[in-house]
Amino acid sequence: MFSSLRVRNYRLFFSGQVISNIGTWMQRIAQDWLVFTLSGNDPVALGVAVALQFIPTLLLSLWAGVLADRVDKRKLLMLIQAANCLQAVLLGVLDLTGVAQLWHVYLLCVMLGTTSAIEVPTRQSFVAEMVGRDQVANAVALNSSIFNMARIVGPAIAGFAITWVGTGWLFIANAASTLAVITGVALMNPAKLFRGPAIPRAKGQLMEGLRYVRGRPDLVTVMVLMFFVSTFGITYFTSLPIVAANVFHTQADGYGLLSTLVAVGTFTGALASARRGVKSRPRVRLMLVSAALLGAFEFITAFMPTYLAFGIGLIPLGFATITFLNTANALVQTSVSPEMRGRVMGIYVLVLIGGNPIGGPMTGWMADAFGGRSPFYIGGAVSAVAAVVCAVVLIRRGGVRMPRRLGNGLRILARERV
Repeated sequence: MFSSLRVRNYRLFFSGQVISNIGTWMQRIAQDWLVFTLSGNDPVALGVAVALQFIPTLLLSLWAGVLADRVDKRKLLMLIQAANCLQAVLLGVLDLTGVAQLWHVYLLCVMLGTTSAIEVPTRQSFVAEMVGRDQVANAVALNSSIFNMARIVGPAIAGFAITWVGTGWLFIANAASTLAVITGVALMNPAKLFRGPAIPRAKGQLMEGLRYVRGRPDLVTVMVLMFFVSTFGITYFTSLPIVAANVFHTQADGYGLLSTLVAVGTFTGALASARRGVKSRPRVRLMLVSAALLGAFEFITAFMPTYLAFGIGLIPLGFATITFLNTANALVQTSVSPEMRGRVMGIYVLVLIGGNPIGGPMTGWMADAFGGRSPFYIGGAVSAVAAVVCAVVLIRRGGVRMPRRLGNGLRILARERV
């Protein structure tokens, strides 16, 4: 399950990420609370802050993928983390000195969104350079386990810390946590990296990446399926507070418990993916099946009659979600040419988050028009249908063959070509 940690370079990166991800989640909670405080508890202000962090990713992801292919990813990551450290320090100092205003936070949200837009494709494509192609699936899954562990621990720490010391010191703590990543990356042995050739600067490289993906039916399928699932299916994270408050009439603690149950599923799924990544390479079939199960679990959970039953339904939903995301990520990374990896991951990140401007408002509209459960059963149905359609398209193109016969203990699986 932890075979990637045998690689020293990845072990250094992993250790820094454990600390940094907890700090990042602490800052997210503190930043939301600070925006609420400065705006007089205005939810619109919070939405503006989130949008300002999100918009740079839409605008810069493709360019960031080109940049990742051109330069030394290791050095670029250190520069990005240094910028993140500066952003957190500025926000912390403004808060601690009592001079922070809402526009200060908005401006620093843009700064954080800009660095994140460059960091995500770079970090995603750097994973393969640290561990090599055979260990990518395992490393991607371990990264997901870090993220989901931090998603549980970080907010819990932040909740208590805000009461004790206020939000300012949490920003300073996050700034300190970025030093762990910088130190780990700096201590890596560059000679032990599995590097592809850096591409020279030239015109048309962004379009070259788009043409590369367009010419690969398997990659097109991953991107299309990811768009529909992330836009319609995975929006259930946004729907949870609506369900908790409007359907089951619970308070903040009820919403917190539902979020924790999702995290239990995603954390467990990440560990299972890590174990699976040691034994076999990522499969298109697993991606399609997990997307279909995600949709099915989401649809079924929508109609659970009680709060407890609904919460329990979120565990397998979280498991299927992280299995789909990890498998899709690993498929992309292991199937592309090293010199194209940064650009393809830039496209992948754009597709992953590109539907959020549609999915976020749509979720609120559906909940208001059809009830708090509607984002779940509509999103689940769309995800399941998208998985089936993508499977049919790939089967007809010969990209993957599904089981020819299931039953009586007989399972004939034809060989996958992708």
